[in-house]
Amino acid sequence: MPAYVIVNVEVLDEEAGWAYAPVAQQSILSHGGRYLIAGPTPEPVEGTWDSPRILVIEFPDMDRVQQWYDSPEYRRARQIRDGKARVQMLFVEGSPPEGFSLPA
Repeated sequence: MPAYVIVNVEVLDEEAGWAYAPVAQQSILSHGGRYLIAGPTPEPVEGTWDSPRILVIEFPDMDRVQQWYDSPEYRRARQIRDGKARVQMLFVEGSPPEGFSLPA
C-alpha cells in the first residue's frame, strides 16, 4: 500500500535551502519516491497553516519511507539543513480504495 510523507517547511537560510533541495530530491527519487505536491502553501480553506511551504511525497510502501529517511543520502541532506530550516514531517500509510472503516 502506498505511503506518504507530508512535510511543512520554513526555510530560514535561502542559501542552505538551495544546497539542501537537490540533495534531498535525489535521495527521494533514488528510493522510489515521487512528489505529488511541492510548493508554497495555498490559503487554508479552514483553520490556519503555519508553514509557508508544503510537500507531499508518495513512496511505494512504508518500508521504503523508512529506508529513505534512514539512508546516508538523506542524513547528509538533513545535515545541510540543520538549523537553517524548520521541518515538520509526518509518515502516513494510504487508505485502501474503499476508504477507511469507522470505529464500531
